[in-house]
Amino acid sequence: MTRTSNSTAENHVLAVIGSGRARSRRDIAQILSLSPSTVSQHVQSLLAQRLVEEGEARGSTGGRRARELRLAGDADLIGAIDLGGAHARLAVVPRGKSLASSTEIPVTMSDGPRTVLTACVDELRRMTGAAPLAGVGIALPGPVDTNTRGVVSPSRMPGWADVDISTLLSEIAGVPAAVENDANAMAIGEHFAHSPSATASITVKAGTAIGAGIVIEGQTYRGAGGVAGDITHTRVSAAHDRQCSCGNRGCLETVASGAALVRLLREEGIEVESTADVLALVRDAHPVATRLARESGHHLGEVLCAVVNFFNPSALYVSGALTSLEPFMSALRSEIYEGSHPLMTRDLTIAPAALGADAALVGIAREVNELLARLTHG
Repeated sequence: MTRTSNSTAENHVLAVIGSGRARSRRDIAQILSLSPSTVSQHVQSLLAQRLVEEGEARGSTGGRRARELRLAGDADLIGAIDLGGAHARLAVVPRGKSLASSTEIPVTMSDGPRTVLTACVDELRRMTGAAPLAGVGIALPGPVDTNTRGVVSPSRMPGWADVDISTLLSEIAGVPAAVENDANAMAIGEHFAHSPSATASITVKAGTAIGAGIVIEGQTYRGAGGVAGDITHTRVSAAHDRQCSCGNRGCLETVASGAALVRLLREEGIEVESTADVLALVRDAHPVATRLARESGHHLGEVLCAVVNFFNPSALYVSGALTSLEPFMSALRSEIYEGSHPLMTRDLTIAPAALGADAALVGIAREVNELLARLTHG
């Protein structure tokens, strides 16, 4: 029988425990800005209601060792899907726990959402064996409308427009489903992997394409139309009149992404096929590839400089294949520090991503955990 907690404050505590964001009373106090005595009162109430249980003692920096908190019966499994243009990365995560392993399967977007999602769910079931899923979530490679729960203007996803992906995925999997933009899922994963107490963070992915997600006070900021953070289509002077995949001209994507570097190198008469080829050339100190990688970092840094000056984040996390290139990262950092107001960079953390390719999986798993916590205890 489903049990419910007695207060809104207790529901907030349940949500942060269920999402994996908090695993101790101290974590709860930091995330929810509550006093230790108030947290202790709520936790004791939840323990008494058997909504929360304590696990083994965790490491301590001094004093009594804290015991790990988790939802009662949290052995349920979460299915996480990070959908790409030609592949899907999948993971099964115990509720409130860390991602342990993942796998990848090929997909063809033009097959349509039902075929692709069915293949993903079938693979998740294979991964769980006989164990049922409690919920499933998917990170989509495009802007997500929170009202229709589908992808908006899916230029690289024929047949996916006007489809309620959340309802369809829930129907196929037979469990509650969460849907998120991949950049937002990545941002949630990275935010809590670094510092859950950070006031505001931006996570940027610089790979074959460019994406960004914003987290404020532990929550994804989507903007009025659900597309906040879509810096890839910011117009930059260096792009001149280059045609972009969005239909406009002069977008950042045309001069600062991995795909742009492939095209620019070809224009220089250098044969490359993929972003991986570009990475190899830069690591071998190829002069033209190194120059273009540095210029690409400057272009992205120019846009991020404006973002930092306007938004004043506490942290900027950078992920994606291009971030492994020293010329790219040095140029990006230089542009931000030189072009931003000193007050904006005084306490700004610029750090490499901690989760790598798993960031979106971790992020969407957290969102499923929070969804389940709301449904079960709300």
